[in-house]
Amino acid sequence: MAGNSFGELFRLTSFGESHGKGIGGVIDGIPPGWFVDLEKIQQALNRRRPGQSHLASPRNEADRLEILSGLLDGVTTGTPLAFIVWNADQNSLDYDHLKNLYRPSHADYTYQQKYGIRDHRGGGRSSARETIARVVAGAIARQYLHKFGIEITAYVGSIGSIEIPSPVYPVPDSIAIEQSLVRCPEPAYSDKMQKLIEKTKLEGDTLGGVIYCHLEGLPTGLGEPVFDKFHADLGKAMLSINAVKGFEYGSGFSGVKNKGSEENDQFVSEAGRVTTLSNRSGGIQGGITNGQEVYFKVAFKPVATIMKDQITVDKDGLEVEMKAKGRHDVCVVPRAVVIVESMAALVCVDHLLRHRAYQSHLV
Repeated sequence: MAGNSFGELFRLTSFGESHGKGIGGVIDGIPPGWFVDLEKIQQALNRRRPGQSHLASPRNEADRLEILSGLLDGVTTGTPLAFIVWNADQNSLDYDHLKNLYRPSHADYTYQQKYGIRDHRGGGRSSARETIARVVAGAIARQYLHKFGIEITAYVGSIGSIEIPSPVYPVPDSIAIEQSLVRCPEPAYSDKMQKLIEKTKLEGDTLGGVIYCHLEGLPTGLGEPVFDKFHADLGKAMLSINAVKGFEYGSGFSGVKNKGSEENDQFVSEAGRVTTLSNRSGGIQGGITNGQEVYFKVAFKPVATIMKDQITVDKDGLEVEMKAKGRHDVCVVPRAVVIVESMAALVCVDHLLRHRAYQSHLV
């Protein structure tokens, strides 16, 4: 199956299925000499894993990381860094009743039509459990980016109809975000979101939402014209995440309501440094970072698996009633915050390495 790799110089290839032996990946092109803090990677995995609160899927997975190659005394050797997280709490029998059914708004039908075969156990390769590999690679990338003062912060901006008034400024720190079960740094809205999730869970239904993300400290010049624009790769990264339905950066769709005189970011010089008075461009102009903060939003649809009986069809095209069962999230958005951060990190580190590869004065 093609399409399992992401990145050019810093390239992640992931493998594994939701109810297979495990989920893992191989990072190729990682430079030698990077010190990798394994505990920080585990902390990132803990933010993604199921069972972390009563709001998440009750699947009980420790998601403990095992490095298979590419590290010597905690330092990268320049060879492929391979890793795996073993699946432990698999209840494949929960999916036996779905073996011949196509779940509404899932990948069952499309996978069957494309490949002629599908893994009905939790969706197999199409399961969001695949994002474990992204989180591991993203956590490694973030450690490298931190050396250059590049920080990535994501948080929940909305769940269902409850939305914070606007992106939070100054950007909240990780403590404020992690103190909230839904990873919303605004306490009043966090409480409302949590209550909405609890109410929706009792109804057997699900919710979607929006994650806000800020990239601070990026240098000017990241992005490759014409097809590998920085925002284009960000968009691809975010839209590759399970359940994502939309991506916008800078002023986004709201900016189209402005006139050019209202939307343009005016250049000024501050102590010999070129900057802009506003940042409606979202830190990217002509597909290349301009040194300002890059910010964007990612929209997630409501979880497709609901605890209500639904009408669907089987592999023979016969209409059947599908009985609801299994262990699933009511809203994946809080757990997806670290996934958004991780994919952003992969884009940043890949473009940083590409930029440095031909900017010898930066080495």
